[in-house]
Amino acid sequence: METLDITYTDVGEDYVVAKMPVTSRVHQPDGVLHGGAMVALAESVGSLAAYMFIDYKKFMIRGIEISANHIKSVKNGFVFAKAKALHKGRTTQLWDIKITNEQGDLISIVKLSTISLPKK
Repeated sequence: METLDITYTDVGEDYVVAKMPVTSRVHQPDGVLHGGAMVALAESVGSLAAYMFIDYKKFMIRGIEISANHIKSVKNGFVFAKAKALHKGRTTQLWDIKITNEQGDLISIVKLSTISLPKK
């Protein structure tokens, strides 16, 4: 979270929103936001959302699959990731995460599957 300067900005009944600055720290060599940084943002916001819906004293969350489709590039400013629950099961959760720029344009669509594992 600290490395990418990700901050959480909103939490609802079935969603979590985070933002990340787009700077040279997260650029590809040609000066646009790296897809891997977007995936890290998505997994961060989706994992926190999944964590909020479990008994964290008994269970931990792990990502089991993530896929991303990058639609548009960003050179600067902020991107925002909103994770919304598609499925909240007892063991697995499925999250739809949309990443947008400051103008609200869709930048990336990410699907994250998580699993709740018992703590030992």
